[in-house]
Amino acid sequence: MNALWTRPAARWLLSVACAIAAALGGVVFSASGASDGLELSGLSLKQLADVPLGGRPTRLDYASLDPDHHLLFIAHLGDGEVVAFDTRAARVIARIPEVASVHGVLAIPAMSRVYASATGSNEIVAIDETTLKITARMPGGSYPDGMAYAPDAHKLYVSDETGETETVIDIRSNTQIATIPLGGEVGNTQYDPVSRHIFVNVQSRQQLVEIDPANDRIVARINLPGARGNHGLLIEPQQRLAFIACEGNDKLLVLDMRTMRVTSSFEVGQDPDVLAFDPQLHLLYVAGEAGIVSLFKADAGNVSKIGDGRIGPNAHVVAVDNSTHRAYFPLKNVKGQATLRIMAPQG
Repeated sequence: MNALWTRPAARWLLSVACAIAAALGGVVFSASGASDGLELSGLSLKQLADVPLGGRPTRLDYASLDPDHHLLFIAHLGDGEVVAFDTRAARVIARIPEVASVHGVLAIPAMSRVYASATGSNEIVAIDETTLKITARMPGGSYPDGMAYAPDAHKLYVSDETGETETVIDIRSNTQIATIPLGGEVGNTQYDPVSRHIFVNVQSRQQLVEIDPANDRIVARINLPGARGNHGLLIEPQQRLAFIACEGNDKLLVLDMRTMRVTSSFEVGQDPDVLAFDPQLHLLYVAGEAGIVSLFKADAGNVSKIGDGRIGPNAHVVAVDNSTHRAYFPLKNVKGQATLRIMAPQG
């Protein structure tokens, strides 16, 4: 930040930073606009800090955490950049430009690599985590969005939302090797480490499609009763559950992956989008476009709702660090700045 401060103001800011650092084990956060948009009465969460992300107060999209390198990658869609945020130092360390209208971002720690979907140029962009530079570009369909990685097959699967297909990338050569027609508008894509299959929301057909990476063929279409606009998707492999966020009717569906049947449905905040799960605390976050985050407990296959709370403007993206239990919410505009709001469970 290029701001000029008076000495009294600087002393006050330093005291606040030190207090936060003491509470968080020595990590200094730059706090800003701490109460903007927060209404946590329905959530057992506390705010740790707001950190300015730089750039303009334009739309932010997906985020992906590399816990091995303590890096959080955030798609700054409106600025056409990928933001690299150091979670230990709590600061932005790089802004990677020329990723036009970036939607999806996915870190692959084992490869020290990040992939981003540049919807503005219909490309998939590969980024080296060491240099934080773009190393390759490849075709991504007509509207590349969410992504998932199948490690055994060394393949990246990309949702082509309006193209109604799944784009397949071989990450060893960074080349497009297949296009899988899905027959409808595509939502998010996830990898299931138990079946080693890819699952994709086809939101205009109220279906979840299962793909075998061994041959890139569709092996099942699972109907989702009660779904409308099933866009968000998260797979919890230990409990064999899939969580499906439906933006068309503000529902969270729970799918038993043993029977491939919807077992329960819950009301969530308006326009739910990205989901995140903390496996140690058994907490599921459902983030929505209206700024409402719904929190659930999912333990031993039983799912119950904890409550709803307002995290901030356009809080539709969440990423969780399983080691610290911190939840990261990129917010488009907090007091005129793109901001990362950092939360944690109470207690």
